[in-house]
Amino acid sequence: MIKQVETTDIDQNIHQNTHLTADDASILVSVENVSKKFCRDLKKSLFYGVQDIFTELVGANRNSQTLRHQEFWALKDVSFQLRRGEAVGLVGSNGAGKSTLLRIISGLIKPDTGCVRVKGRVAPLIALGAGFNPILTGRENIYANMSILGLTTAEINARFQDVVDFAGIGDAIDAPVQTYSSGMAARLGFACAVHIEPDILLIDEVLAVGDIQFRMKCYQKLAQLREKGTAFILVAHNPHVVLNVCESSIYLQKGNLIASGATEAVIRQYEEDLSLGGGNHAPLEIMYLPEKSPDESLGLDIVSLRFQDENGETLSSLMAGEPAYLLIECKSNLQIDNANVGVLITALSGQNERVLYITSASDNEALQIFPGKVTIQMQMPYCCLLPGLYSAKIYIKEGVCSFDIVQSFRFLVKTNRVISQSLFFQPRTWKVVNQ
Repeated sequence: MIKQVETTDIDQNIHQNTHLTADDASILVSVENVSKKFCRDLKKSLFYGVQDIFTELVGANRNSQTLRHQEFWALKDVSFQLRRGEAVGLVGSNGAGKSTLLRIISGLIKPDTGCVRVKGRVAPLIALGAGFNPILTGRENIYANMSILGLTTAEINARFQDVVDFAGIGDAIDAPVQTYSSGMAARLGFACAVHIEPDILLIDEVLAVGDIQFRMKCYQKLAQLREKGTAFILVAHNPHVVLNVCESSIYLQKGNLIASGATEAVIRQYEEDLSLGGGNHAPLEIMYLPEKSPDESLGLDIVSLRFQDENGETLSSLMAGEPAYLLIECKSNLQIDNANVGVLITALSGQNERVLYITSASDNEALQIFPGKVTIQMQMPYCCLLPGLYSAKIYIKEGVCSFDIVQSFRFLVKTNRVISQSLFFQPRTWKVVNQ
């Protein structure tokens, strides 16, 4: 849904001073001690809603700062500012309160305590295409959507072809939107939003729509809007997107503001919390596998996995740019003359993207394994992975015969240098040649 907001003050109990000083003129969004609570029970939620409406009608105090039975804080005392031309990342795990915060800023819901000031036109890209009428054609929806945002018919006419070209749906522009795929509707929604040239963009995981070519167009358009003074808040589970787009970020955890500031420092804290949070998400120094019975074993079993350094010391986490050895300890009951070991690494802190796939066969390494206990080492002179939490899928096979497989071996990569704004770590040396 996309909504135009010229100036919004959201609070009924706190008086707002709308006069801005010269220093505050660049502030487009001011969030001050905002809290929002929800109820997990539908019936109680409806009852509380009716109770709150009645309380407001009679002018009594709602007592919004306390939780009632089965209520919880989706946001609690969150404060920050967004200035003209600024890009702020919003990170946190599912349920952290990111979408709730964007909905409050866009005016879709009200906070229970605190206040929000919004200056200028807002385009909340929260559910792309959700505001389209499925019966109307793409052409009709463009005019309806952009007119709601405050554009005149002449302005829409001037930008219409740019919207169609950007969305890449020229052949289907006169077909009903209900015949569009979800990706087509999302592209059209994004195109409408960015071509009204808003003052503020609220982007909630929408840059993942479309193919890589469309995503590149999105990034280029966002850069153009920023040059014209548009500010935006970007929610993305892929930390590399936030690192490459936003200079500053906010980290939410269970509704609380944990950290704010330079994006790299915030992302680093978020990923360390994600990996060290305990439970099934925490990586282990050594992963031991249960021993298989003779009926279950296929001749070779992986018994443990770990990383170690050059001195043979077990590593609790890898360091980007430093040597590391992956040790696969096995128990073999037969001789394998041409074993193939595969390691498939995915990034858990993003969207489970595959980042690395290595096999000994593709390296033309014929691994020979004899009966007994054996340790297979994958020696990495440099860890090329960026800081973050990863999962490795490891298997051992010969030809089409698979002996054993470990679906997920979680490990953490840290760094002591500034490399997170890259897509990978490139080992390098420097040299000056004077002529």
